[in-house]
Amino acid sequence: MNIVDLMNSNGLYLAFLGSAIAAGLAGIGSAIGVGIVGQAAAGVVTEDPEKFGRTLLLQALPGTQGIYGLLIAFLIWTKIGVFGEAVEVSMQQGLMFLMVGIPIGLVGFISAIYQGKAAAAGCSIIAKRPEELAKGMVYAAMVETYAVLALLASFLMLNGIRL
Repeated sequence: MNIVDLMNSNGLYLAFLGSAIAAGLAGIGSAIGVGIVGQAAAGVVTEDPEKFGRTLLLQALPGTQGIYGLLIAFLIWTKIGVFGEAVEVSMQQGLMFLMVGIPIGLVGFISAIYQGKAAAAGCSIIAKRPEELAKGMVYAAMVETYAVLALLASFLMLNGIRL
């Protein structure tokens, strides 16, 4: 079966939509979260350039949700044969792939933004007490828990789909 025949199967479109939700929404959330921290970090570094490394660590934290979303997208693509032999995807299977992308896409989007806000508050800690970086990281990392749970849910759902 060639790729043109496979594209006529509606399930494949839904599988690609699921991967787009996973990578797209989580990536957008990460971009927003990283931007929020970047703004706060720039203010801190303006006052004390020596704090750049510490604030950069906090800025990196909200970027992980985008990585999680992209990971699920790649796993979907691998399962449907984008990188190897393409497989036929029924409408039901396509809907399942669509559902796989939703937990990490939505939770990744929202948690990255809130993690950015928590990490931005951590920049305030660094501004006054640079030795307390770990406390600022812990506050931001607590938000990460929910992104990891969504990643796990999407991963387990994906592994339950049989082609």
